[in-house]
Amino acid sequence: MDQHLLFLINRSWTSPWLDSVMAAASSWDLWWPVLILPAVLVALFGGFRGRAFLLVAGLAVGISDGVVVRTLKDVVGRPRPHEMLEGVRTLDLAKASPRFLAVTLPVTEDFSEARILPPTGKSFPSGHATNNFAAATVCAVFFRRFGWVLFLPAAIVAYSRVYVGSHWPLDVTASALLGIAIALFVCAAAEAIWRKFSPRWVPKLSQAHPGLIEP
Repeated sequence: MDQHLLFLINRSWTSPWLDSVMAAASSWDLWWPVLILPAVLVALFGGFRGRAFLLVAGLAVGISDGVVVRTLKDVVGRPRPHEMLEGVRTLDLAKASPRFLAVTLPVTEDFSEARILPPTGKSFPSGHATNNFAAATVCAVFFRRFGWVLFLPAAIVAYSRVYVGSHWPLDVTASALLGIAIALFVCAAAEAIWRKFSPRWVPKLSQAHPGLIEP
């Protein structure tokens, strides 16, 4: 079932314009400079709530990417689809400097060939899916109805990882759930720590904001 869905997404449900969109969505090198500006604006003008969101989101993604994802990749060792199967399309943006110029160029496309499996693989969990869903969950916790909007780009990024041949469908699905779980844990821990220690550490700020995650 996983392989059948992979080939539907990777080879059947495709088009030239979708190739470009999915390759762009899957490229962290393209997007990280774009994310700096809104993060700076939130830090400067978002007040206590905005800064608390950035702190908790940073913790959630840091734990997700630096601890959970890295550890599970080494423990599970599941090969990527293009490492296991013949005929998997692999897509990427063309090389360009600065990176954003790559969106104006045709994407690079290749097809995998049958080969001996590597000793370890990096397919599970998907860092893209885990980290994006972790950030989206923190945003939803802090900003409720407006925060849920971030789940749409997170879902697009997760889908793109299957589309470009880097991950199995079940991998990105499980990774999305993992990211949500990590974010909820970090939010709960941050709230508990703030309520317990902020009256002692920053009494004036604690009096104005008794809860880190305000309604």
